[in-house]
Amino acid sequence: MAVNGEAIYGTRPWLIFGEGPTEVSEGAFTDTKRRSFTSRDVRFTKKGDALYAVCLGWPENEAVIQSLGTGRGLWLRDISAVRMLGVDRPLKWTRDEKALTIQMPAQRPCDHAFALRIS
Repeated sequence: MAVNGEAIYGTRPWLIFGEGPTEVSEGAFTDTKRRSFTSRDVRFTKKGDALYAVCLGWPENEAVIQSLGTGRGLWLRDISAVRMLGVDRPLKWTRDEKALTIQMPAQRPCDHAFALRIS
């Protein structure tokens, strides 16, 4: 929470909750019945002008966020910077019609979910 709290506290839902292949079962006692999340499982929150994309698994080389491709029409603003919470420098990224692709830092800033601040 010390690293990713900015992407959680005081945020609001975005247009969609997330993307990714892992299906989450509903109901009591179903948390042990699902597969582990992958780097393609992403959840979104928003605060002010920032959009947060939280990768639920570590993307080894790059994160590919299809919902933020220009062809999807969900994020109409230009992107000026992408930062990972807990990392001191901006990340390199490209955006095309299909996706926003972000080069991951060499080291993980924490052990679990990895929050990207998109502005």
